[in-house]
Amino acid sequence: MIEHAPVSSRISSGVAGLDELLGGGFIPLRAYLVRGGPGSGKTTLGLHFLTASANPALFITLSEDEASIRRNAETLGIDLSKVHIINLAPDKDSFFEEDSYDIFSPAEVERKPLADKLVSGVERIKPQRVFIDSLTQFRYLSADRFQFRKQTLSLFSYLKNLNITTLFSTESSAEAPDDDLQFLSDGIIEIGSRSDGRMLRITKFRGSDFAQDWHFFRLTDRGWHVFPRMRATEHVREFQPETVRSGVPELDELLHGGLARGTVTVISGPTGVGKTTLGLQYMKEAAGRGERSVIFTFEETLGTLFHRARAIGVPIDAMVRQGTLAVHYVEPLIYSAFEFAAMLREEAECRDARIVMLDSSKGFQMSIRGEDILTHLHTKCTYLKNMGVTTILVSELDTITGDQFKATEVGVSYLADTIVFLRYMELEGELRKAIGVLKNRTSAFERNLRELEITPYGIKVGRPLAQVSGILTGKPTLRRDSPA
Repeated sequence: MIEHAPVSSRISSGVAGLDELLGGGFIPLRAYLVRGGPGSGKTTLGLHFLTASANPALFITLSEDEASIRRNAETLGIDLSKVHIINLAPDKDSFFEEDSYDIFSPAEVERKPLADKLVSGVERIKPQRVFIDSLTQFRYLSADRFQFRKQTLSLFSYLKNLNITTLFSTESSAEAPDDDLQFLSDGIIEIGSRSDGRMLRITKFRGSDFAQDWHFFRLTDRGWHVFPRMRATEHVREFQPETVRSGVPELDELLHGGLARGTVTVISGPTGVGKTTLGLQYMKEAAGRGERSVIFTFEETLGTLFHRARAIGVPIDAMVRQGTLAVHYVEPLIYSAFEFAAMLREEAECRDARIVMLDSSKGFQMSIRGEDILTHLHTKCTYLKNMGVTTILVSELDTITGDQFKATEVGVSYLADTIVFLRYMELEGELRKAIGVLKNRTSAFERNLRELEITPYGIKVGRPLAQVSGILTGKPTLRRDSPA
């Protein structure tokens, strides 16, 4: 049975999201490998690692000079004032040297001065963290693979005995594969990329569990930002079951009181029918109770959304100013689904959001770029439910009217605890709107359809449309003996 190191005994990687994937950070006094192609961010991660503690740290470089390293760190806002650098890279005079070795191989002659320089530096500085960039270069100073493996094991053992935690990078290629270093390391962070950005995964972590799969990260002007893949079951918060009212009595009657706290409601309908407005009504009422709500819009710009809200009497500016509403425009072609998950967690865990509206599922689909939308939506909706957040998911349908009734987009309905649908209807040449409830897991609901109006004073829900039939077929008829 594996004994996992407790979180309290771990040390930070210097990147909060990566620490989360590592279960709290690295286990001390071990050697960890970060592998990836040129420009993938290996050196930057090493800088984060070295500066994550106030204790002495050592950067051993075999490729880049000290001035360049410090200059690059400064552009990222990383302070290397407490980091010592030992440069084992060839200097500019090496190009002009014509030394030849008749008895010993160059590797045997050149390795010892470098090893002596490394050892003397370590014993003088007494670091607690060491980053070697890159260990691949040592391979060329060994006579064969066996000698390289032996020397690397000796180096790791030496550093461990001095109470040092080591991070090292490799430059794997067909000519110099790093398979042997993968075996020797205590953990491996692998960096890759795909069309929508940079990815990383942990493939090895001795003595500990870790978050597997690929996870998204960005290299910004402030270094690494890791966005772990969301695991909904790992996040649960106790909350009080209660009814979330809209403030419109007729709408609450449709749902026999309102929405249930910690559930998912899908509001479906064609474009322009009032789906977002209906969601805003719940947020307006929540603001009156002092609760925080959040809108994540993937399609509509903030200016347009604010203008529409003001036009129907929603005091959106005051709500934002008072902190009872936050509106985030999530550009699908810029933000990934992993970054969006981090934004959700920030609002739910740090800002205590009570209502979240995702507007809309089609816009969100653009941000996942080739991945399964239902998997991502399921994870995020489950997470919000576990956190006691009432979720409103806007689902836009393509058809305006027609004889084939669709409750939601294909596959989305199973996510919903409640489905509220909005439809257009034509009565005597006039385009009007209807609202109804198709599903409500938490309570009974009204089976009638009602007329919906969007007025300058907000939402108006009328009496049941008992005198109208055929609304869902797209061919409503009004009894001649009833008022329109």
